[in-house]
This record gives sequence, C-alpha cells and structure tokens, in this order.
Amino acid sequence: MQPVDFTTLKSACSELRAYWLPSRLEQVYQRDRYTIAIALRTLKQRGWLEISWHPQAARICIGDPPPRSPDTFTFSQQLVHQLGGLALIGIEAIAPWERAIDLQFARRPGESALYHLYVEIMGKYSNAILTDANNFIITAAHQVSEQQSSVRPIQTGQLYEFPPKLTGPVPSLSESPGRWQERVSLVPGAIKRQLIKSYSGLSAALVDSLLLAASIAPETTTDQLNSEDWQKLFQHWQEWLQALDLDKFQPAWTATGYTVMGWGAVAPVKDTQSLLNKYYTDQLNQQVFSQLRHQLTQKLQNILTKLKVKEQAFTIRLQQSDQADDYRQKADLLMANLQNWEPGMKEITLPDFETGEPVAIALQPDKNGVQNAQYFYKQHQKLKRARSAVEPLLLEVQSEIDYLEQVEAAIAQIENYETAEDLQALEEIRDELVGQKYLEDPEYRNRNANETAITNFRRYRTPNGREILIGRNNRQNDQLTFRVAGDYDLWFHAQEIPGSHLLMRLEPGTVPDSTDLQYAANLAAYYSRARQSDQVPVVYTQPKHVYKPKGAKPGIAIYKQERILWGKPQLVKSQGSMVNGQSP
Repeated sequence: MQPVDFTTLKSACSELRAYWLPSRLEQVYQRDRYTIAIALRTLKQRGWLEISWHPQAARICIGDPPPRSPDTFTFSQQLVHQLGGLALIGIEAIAPWERAIDLQFARRPGESALYHLYVEIMGKYSNAILTDANNFIITAAHQVSEQQSSVRPIQTGQLYEFPPKLTGPVPSLSESPGRWQERVSLVPGAIKRQLIKSYSGLSAALVDSLLLAASIAPETTTDQLNSEDWQKLFQHWQEWLQALDLDKFQPAWTATGYTVMGWGAVAPVKDTQSLLNKYYTDQLNQQVFSQLRHQLTQKLQNILTKLKVKEQAFTIRLQQSDQADDYRQKADLLMANLQNWEPGMKEITLPDFETGEPVAIALQPDKNGVQNAQYFYKQHQKLKRARSAVEPLLLEVQSEIDYLEQVEAAIAQIENYETAEDLQALEEIRDELVGQKYLEDPEYRNRNANETAITNFRRYRTPNGREILIGRNNRQNDQLTFRVAGDYDLWFHAQEIPGSHLLMRLEPGTVPDSTDLQYAANLAAYYSRARQSDQVPVVYTQPKHVYKPKGAKPGIAIYKQERILWGKPQLVKSQGSMVNGQSP
C-alpha cells in the first residue's frame, strides 16, 4: 500500500486550507480503532474531515460520512467534549519537511488557539494528539509509555514534544545542479536508492514517478547516467520543488497507485481529497474483504465437513435399520418351526413363507428356539426405534447442509473486491452466520435487518431493457423475494441447486419474450453453484407462488407452478448489459 508522503500531505493540507478554513467543528465520530471523522461546516459547505493513524494508511483528507451505528470509542468522545462548537482556524506543518500537522482550534477566527490537534503521519508511529494552548497533552489516539519509548513517550498530562528533527539534508530550490549531482552520486549506486539516501522528504513512490518522468530506470546506477540524463532528472527535481513551493499539484491515478505530481498519470482526479479517500478506502476494504472471505470460507468448510460426517453416520444407521424386517421374518419362521429346533444348534435352515426358498438363520447355541426368536424380535424393535429416531436427525442435518451450501455458493460468487458493495455483501453474510449461531464475534453489533432497505442488489438489463435484480447473499435473497417482488414480476432460481434469487421486474400486462427469459435463466445459472456447467435447469414462477417454510433459515424458499428453462452460464460474461457497471 502506498503511504502518504510529505508531498501528498502538503497537497492535501493546501486544499484543506483553501476550502475548509475557517470552519466550525460540529461532531466527531470514530470509525474504528485507527480513524476519526470530524464534521466541519463552513459558510458554503459541510463535510467530514477524516484523520487516520493506521500504520499502513495514515492520512488526512475529506472523506465519506460515517455510518449510523453508534460510536463506542472514548477518544472521539473526548475530542467532541473539548472541541465541540469551536472553529478550526489553522492547519500548519509543525516544521519544514515534517509529516506532522497542527490543527488549531479557537472560539472564533482571529482569536488565539485554545487547543491543538497534532496529526502525525509517520507510518507505524502515526498518531493523533490533542493538547491545550500550552501544549500539555489532554488525550491521544495512541498513548506511548516510557517503557515503550524512552525517547518520546506520549502520556496524558505530559508536555507534547515534537518528533525528532530530520538529520539528513533537505531539498532546496537554490541548490545548484552541480552540487545536487555531486551529493547524489558521491557514493555509486542505484539512482533510486541514492536519491532517497541523500535527501530527507522523499518517498519510494515519489522517486519512482520522478524517474519515470525522466525516462530513467530505478535500477540504473549513478555512474551509468550521462549528462542528458542528469539534466532531465534535475529538471523534474526542480519541478517537484516548485510545486511544493507554490502549492501547485496535479493529483492523478497511476498504473500502480496515485501521484499528486501528474507524473505517470493514467487518469486525472479533481482534487487530492477524493484521490486519498478513494485509494485508502479501497485498499483497506480490500484487506478486510480478503481476510473476511478467507475466514468465512474456512469456517463453512469446517462446519460442512463435520455435518457431512454426521450425515454419513445417520445414513449408515438407517441402512442398518433396513434389516429390521429380516429379523422379524427370522423370528416368525423360527416360532412357526420350533419342532425343528434341536439343542446346541448354531444354524437352522427353514423354508420362506411365501416363496418356499430356504432361509439360513444363525442361532445362539446357548439359547433355546423361543429365546432365539425373542432375540430376533427385540432386534427388530430396536432397529425400528432407531429408524424413527434417526430419520428426523438426518433430515435436520441435510437441511443444515443445504442452508450452508447456499451460503457457500453466495460467498463463491463474491470472488474479488471491486466496490464497497462487495464488502458489504460479505459483512451481511458474516452477520447472518453470527445471528444463526455459526460464528462468534465479540465485535459484532446486532443490527436490525429492517432498519435500512437493501439497495445494492446486482442489477442487469435484458436485451429488451427489462430490469433484473439479483441477491448477493441470503439476506438480500429474502429481501428481494418477499419484500421487493411485485405481483407482475418473475422469480428465477437454479433448480435444486444453491444459488441467488433473481427477479425480473415487469409492468402490469407485460409479457417477456423468449430472449429476455433466456437471458434471465443464464444469469440465474451463472449466480449458482453450477456456474461452471454448460447447461443448468432454472425454474421461474410468479413471486406469489414462492413461500418461506415456517422456521426456515435465511434464503430458503419453496415454490410451485414453476416452469423450467435451461440456463447457459457460460454466455453471461459475453452477453453483458449490466446496469451498475460491474462485470460478473
């Protein structure tokens, strides 16, 4: 993940000063253990200033509004208690070339600052520290004890100390080309490494983009560069320093991340705020998505493995109970032919009642004929009781397996992170499994599924322009089928195969043609467990013919008056027509 370097931080703060000073602090919300969002209001706008001390994604930028779930963190409560209603009057660097910002708060613009919120963007040492006007620490996002750092402890009540000063030379616009080249090439080595070692304030990403602009490979050694190479490199070096001096930046996406210098740009961005917000939101969501998907997949596999072992054991017991009638037949034969029994017999052969065929019956020699028959009757009763006990248990296990395979199919369809909706769909599955007692999550906050309407279904358009909605998980499947579906819509699902519920929206009196029906069937097949098949049976019916059995788990439904089409999932990737801009 690309860290926020000095150049990026200067670009972000330049924009914040231009558009958000002065502003009034209205609210503070802590998103997670590393990030707070501060609601700021100016005469023209209101927005959320996001400050993060995440070890990989520390940043400061205008971000998205926070969720409506309650904030349970004390740091944000302390901030709003001290800063609520005050004006943000200044955003200043604590020293040249330092990645530490001083946010100054006063009663009104023009007055002296009452509080300072120091935001240190320094990788794993990042922090957010609130002090009073005399720089005594009131609270900190991450307190550092003397045992953790004898150089710079950060504790409530202590005087705030600035981070250690930079020790290396800092870049300067006044430095001559010759002196600059001499410093960089003093010790021969790769040009990228030498630039970073020679000056403070440079990041690997900045140097990579600078070398790219100068058409020089990062591995090129200093003694391999000719005078023209040095000239181009120094020209871009000066361009960078002038951008810092004049606050003239060009935020843009690059092939591997982002830049605020415009070098290596593949797509420009309107401002650094939206650039940073999108980049770090997506990067962090991608991390959470990958971890959560792996955890859910592993958990489901473990549970399903155990359930299938249990299913096999119940099936074997049922197969054994099939011998119950054999025991009764042997007992009846033996009781009807007691005259043929002789003491000490280990086996007796008697003719079957109906066919007359000989039936060999193993006997216990220490028991008489009646006792042997009683033993067979007891075995018959025992196996009959086993069947009546095992059958409901087997049905329960099979129902549980069907449900979890449905969940597993939903996870399989969310293969990669593309938008925040993908992560949300996985989190809904996580919450569902917690609610069904398959997962324990101490950080889980019980949210009422009915509080907000689900709108992030997958959306397609048929060749004739009809809207198709597809559930991403069981919660969405239930919402789609039993709340969103109208009387005139059509409901699709892969026949007896775990998969998503699909809804084709239709106006009253509208009859879809075979092209649209086939298109929907292809999608229903694709978003099922049979995605890799060439043909998949797909049922469709009106939503009024789809029911949820009493007590059934999420996503489970039964239907009637269905028709069948053969869906072709392999055509989905080529047929397109998706509405929300995502590829399947």
